Amino acid sequence: MNILSIYIGYITDLIVGDPYSFPHPVRYIGKLIRYVEKKVRKVANTDKGLKIGGFVLWFFTVIPTYLITYLIIKLSSFNTYVYVFVNAFIIYTTLATKCLKDEAVKIYRVLKTGDLEQSRIQLSYIVGRDTEHLSEKEIIRATVETVSENTVDGIIAPMFYAFIGGAPLAMAYKAVNTLDSTVGYKNEKYIHIGFASAKIDDIANYIPARISVLLMSIGSLVLGYNYKNAVKIAIRDRKNHKSPNCAFSEGAVAGALGIQLGGTNIYFGQEVYKPTIGEKDREIESDDIVKTNRIMYATSIASMIVFTLIYVLCVR
Repeated sequence: MNILSIYIGYITDLIVGDPYSFPHPVRYIGKLIRYVEKKVRKVANTDKGLKIGGFVLWFFTVIPTYLITYLIIKLSSFNTYVYVFVNAFIIYTTLATKCLKDEAVKIYRVLKTGDLEQSRIQLSYIVGRDTEHLSEKEIIRATVETVSENTVDGIIAPMFYAFIGGAPLAMAYKAVNTLDSTVGYKNEKYIHIGFASAKIDDIANYIPARISVLLMSIGSLVLGYNYKNAVKIAIRDRKNHKSPNCAFSEGAVAGALGIQLGGTNIYFGQEVYKPTIGEKDREIESDDIVKTNRIMYATSIASMIVFTLIYVLCVR
């Protein structure tokens, strides 16, 4: 029943995506994070206290998320159809394939009109870096990097955990990832209280990020892109990022498309140097956004097939 729920959740995500009016669980996880963060900051007055408080923040966000989801699934198990529907619905909310594609396409379409200012604004909705002064090529690079990175965070990882532990574990992962997106920054405000969230997110994404090289290379092969180079660059440049995980998926896309990613970005007014990923076989162009979306979709299908095969073999 769990694997059926995963397929229904995945297909629902491809069709429906994340409508803006939909009360997405991540919104409530975000509100919980802000609430607990305020409580922690009232008590913790030192750097050490904030670092310890960061673990408290993590605990009172992830554990309740898992337990509430588990309870909902348990209560729905009185009927097979209700169980499958509820399990599938929750898994659907943890995936972001169509949402990622839609946001990237919006940027692509605005870029095609030549309106850089609006492109920067559109990009700011999906990235943490400052976008006010980005050039056209920097906007394209940021979009490609974001879709590449979030192919792991928004598709491979939640799917991976759904196959292992169903909706509760997939939603717990979503809480871990939302914590990192909310407080996992290395600026003055979050460097201490966000330490636990950032490190645990790195751990949670460790296996999915490395699996992404295989899955993205399969997707690139199907699409006729340079799948061999995808593997080569992902492995060669795996350490060319401050995150221990992000360079794998970004490297796979850079290698498959023959472009260069990475480089210095501005976050909250501070310049953050990042090594480059990939080789500059050609200049990056707006159509690379579309190609990255295709890799993302092909990767999501490859993930479903590979995880299903492993699941069946393990059950047998």
